[in-house]
Amino acid sequence: MDFTTTEEQVMLRDTARALLTDRCPPSLVRAHMDDPSVVDPLWSQLSEWVELADGPLVDLCLFLEECGAVLLPGPFLATVLARRLVASDGTATVAMAGRDGHWIPNDESTKTFVLEADRVDQVLAVWGSGVSTASITNVRQVGTVDWSRRVFEAELRPSTNVGIGSRPIDDWLEFAYVALAAEMVGTARWLLRKTIDYAKQRVQFDVPIGSFQAIQHKLANMSLAVERATSAVYYAAMAIDADDPDRHRAAHVAKAAAGRAATLCAKDGIQIHGGIG
Repeated sequence: MDFTTTEEQVMLRDTARALLTDRCPPSLVRAHMDDPSVVDPLWSQLSEWVELADGPLVDLCLFLEECGAVLLPGPFLATVLARRLVASDGTATVAMAGRDGHWIPNDESTKTFVLEADRVDQVLAVWGSGVSTASITNVRQVGTVDWSRRVFEAELRPSTNVGIGSRPIDDWLEFAYVALAAEMVGTARWLLRKTIDYAKQRVQFDVPIGSFQAIQHKLANMSLAVERATSAVYYAAMAIDADDPDRHRAAHVAKAAAGRAATLCAKDGIQIHGGIG
């Protein structure tokens, strides 16, 4: 399998990196935790990129990796995932998991882990019988470790049925796993890069701490985890784009590898930064 990026994909990645680095500094992410509306001007610039959901998943993953690197807040990921399920305009989100938190179709009116539920134009609810637009009768934000990603529990009432069968739901879940995994890879890679830079600059006992073997081992493990996750994500994306029989297994491998890489880089990155982690 050829993992080489095309000229167009390199341009896509570089454009996304330049845009997001400029328009989504850490100060915006922090401000968003107190006032979600501060990302509205940024959304107006990102809304046209939602169309990536209609094309190859590899291209979307390249964009989402850059989103993960800046911890992009707001409705972009939720809207991309919703658009892949049902073509729609404006901001949107998908509500599927019931009270037990499992992402399987069900007929519960209470849905959990609903992204940006209070700030989107449309909610797509996945029931046991299919998909419909839904109106929110009650919504409650759920506290998580990462307040840059707003998650809600919502009480929903079905509205217009948009009729999707079980196989497209399975396909959508695989797409969603890999898309989120790509974002986690971007976060993990950013953590690795910043930690390496810090290990080169921080001096202890008159030498950079990056010269200590214990630090080198942690950085090596972080790097291996990031590279494994990157390969797993883009293999899964290509398998989905090609409708390869291995797509289901590959999607779950990507999810697991990206989750491990992001967790490891966060944990060891904080330890290497020490008191300022």
